[in-house]
Amino acid sequence: MQKIYGYLRRACQEFDLIADGDKIAVGVSGGKDSMVLLAGLAGMRRFYEKRYEIAAITLDPRFGGEDGDYSAVERLCDKLSVEFKLIRTDIAEIVFDIRKEPNPCSLCAKMRRGALHDAAKALGCNKIALGHNNDDAVETFIMNLLHEGRIGCFAPISYLSRKDITLIRPMVFAPEHAVISCAKRNNFEIVKSKCPEDKHTARQSAKELLAELERADKGTKERIFTAMRKAGIDRWGYKDEL
Repeated sequence: MQKIYGYLRRACQEFDLIADGDKIAVGVSGGKDSMVLLAGLAGMRRFYEKRYEIAAITLDPRFGGEDGDYSAVERLCDKLSVEFKLIRTDIAEIVFDIRKEPNPCSLCAKMRRGALHDAAKALGCNKIALGHNNDDAVETFIMNLLHEGRIGCFAPISYLSRKDITLIRPMVFAPEHAVISCAKRNNFEIVKSKCPEDKHTARQSAKELLAELERADKGTKERIFTAMRKAGIDRWGYKDEL
């Protein structure tokens, strides 16, 4: 976990993600990113200079109309002494069966965000932590560039005035390979996605494109991320320049 602590601490310090007294809701899907983020933030409570609390929230879309098994998340929360809230939803039914969305990812993400924001507020949290890693940030930049013709990415920290809650992404300096390694070394039980669109998304295409570019010219992803920071887009600038 030591490398993950380093990435988390760097992001928290550079982007001022955590303040004294924060109660942070960690969105935990059960995938590698969210499980590592949960364990990292839980462990960092012991030594980080700011005092904060965390709670874990898992949203079950109920793919196929069946309850998902998130007992692995609950076991990790028990081990880490973290409050755990599992919320069953009808998101999958609405997206795939009722609406029959041709672009299901967009509506699904919107509904999950809304449910997560409401659940976090109900638990008395003022921040929500999401598990996007460094590869996710570069992939999002490429997706926006190629599919929407714009320069942009999600922000490492953003305030949602309508919900009066702040989104933070403490894993944005952690490359995906480091997250995978951490999950394996710590024997985290990973909840496999049952989404029928998994591995068939624009993000998967961006991931494969970047992997090909990285094989041809090692360091491509790092240079793209550096360019994002130098340009200062969407609050990605360096702290002394903001």
